[in-house]
Amino acid sequence: MKKIKYILTFMISISFLTSCFDDETGLELNDQGNNVAGFTNARENVSKIASGDEYQVALKMKLEGPTVMDLSNDVTVTFAAAAGSTAIEGVHYRIDNPTTTLSKANNYLGYGQIVMLTDGIVAPLAGPSPVLVLMATATNGENKVVASGKAVSVTLNYACDSNLDGTYTETIDYWRGGAYQSTTTRTVTFTKTGVGEYRTSEVGHWTQAQLGGTPGMTFYDVCGTISIPGQNLVDLYSNWVQGVSGASSVDPMTGDIYMEYTIVVPPATSDRVYYTTYVKQ
Repeated sequence: MKKIKYILTFMISISFLTSCFDDETGLELNDQGNNVAGFTNARENVSKIASGDEYQVALKMKLEGPTVMDLSNDVTVTFAAAAGSTAIEGVHYRIDNPTTTLSKANNYLGYGQIVMLTDGIVAPLAGPSPVLVLMATATNGENKVVASGKAVSVTLNYACDSNLDGTYTETIDYWRGGAYQSTTTRTVTFTKTGVGEYRTSEVGHWTQAQLGGTPGMTFYDVCGTISIPGQNLVDLYSNWVQGVSGASSVDPMTGDIYMEYTIVVPPATSDRVYYTTYVKQ
């Protein structure tokens, strides 16, 4: 009986060493098992101006697994919309070619292509941005390659034309712990970094020379509504910069910009509060 127990324990130990479950793909992988082809990222955000144009969108795909280096043939991957999608085909997106080829020459990396549609779309949308869920459904070209069980959720954001980049006069009312601290006026710049996406040259009541790191903070303009996503202070400190929900906007008459945001040291939820006005020079 002892010998049998030892043998069973030894065999179970070997199985744990040579086999594992991949949470991302939903498949069991081992050193002799299948290679997996599918989308690289679990989430993608795409922002385009609702101008009536069509936009080609490339989504990263890859082939990975225990014996990828032993493969020699190109692998064709087929993908399709999956359960959970709120995006409507023909309204928000179109798939002209539901396949992509991953080649050994390109290290089995590639892109799946979709078309984002904006004709008939009026931004800003009344509800949340539509989400297109895509999943690899089939492969061919190699015997030891299977389609990944990992989906990618693509959020399709519809934006208005935005041109807020430039030089501004910034006036900051700084409060801390519910008490007024100071008012500061200075010159700042906004740099456009994407569709409706900007980076300021300064943040908080400090100067950039005092802070170091990546200058300023990131904010978004969606049809005159300003949002400041949660982010580390100048991408360097644990202090958390975040806009006050619904409090920031662009004045449609003057073009002046008002922002309200906090800078806290987690886990605090309220510390430094900044009431800021920007007037374009």
